[in-house]
Amino acid sequence: MIKNKMQDAFNKQIGEEIYSSYLYLSMAAYFETINLKGFSHWMRCQAQEEMFHAMRFFNHILERGGEVSLPRIEEPKHKWESPLNIFQDGLVHEEHITDCINKLMDLAVEEKDYAAQNLLKWFVTEQVEEEDNFMEMVAKLKMIGGNQPSLLLQDKEMTTRMPGLNPWLDTIPAAPVGA
Repeated sequence: MIKNKMQDAFNKQIGEEIYSSYLYLSMAAYFETINLKGFSHWMRCQAQEEMFHAMRFFNHILERGGEVSLPRIEEPKHKWESPLNIFQDGLVHEEHITDCINKLMDLAVEEKDYAAQNLLKWFVTEQVEEEDNFMEMVAKLKMIGGNQPSLLLQDKEMTTRMPGLNPWLDTIPAAPVGA
């Protein structure tokens, strides 16, 4: 049985993960408006991944006899100055999520909740990957600068990202790329 303190913290994290999905969908929509469909595809995949993260917490609470309580989700930002600015915002957001995961791990250790610690170990590793993905894109976009042909080449490369290979994500179709 999950303890109330851990359950409440995980319910809050479900909201963080769903907000992440909303944010990345907003970024995908913005990329569509500036005709960077590859970048939009990448963000759509990222949004799907964040919903999978939310569902991991959702399922964990239920599997341990807890009660899921979904928090209100705030409206995300929807306009940016540049692709670089979008990925810089994404990196700041992922650093925030890493901090949230670390605090959850601290709580799980304090509560001696070994099942929660096991779940959170996966998220600790996942956040290293998430931050690295955004840091890599920030570095690439800084190198590209204002070079439009390089930006379009990077946009084409972004279409190669595949949604995660898990049953929940694979039921959500990604938007077609480059019609």
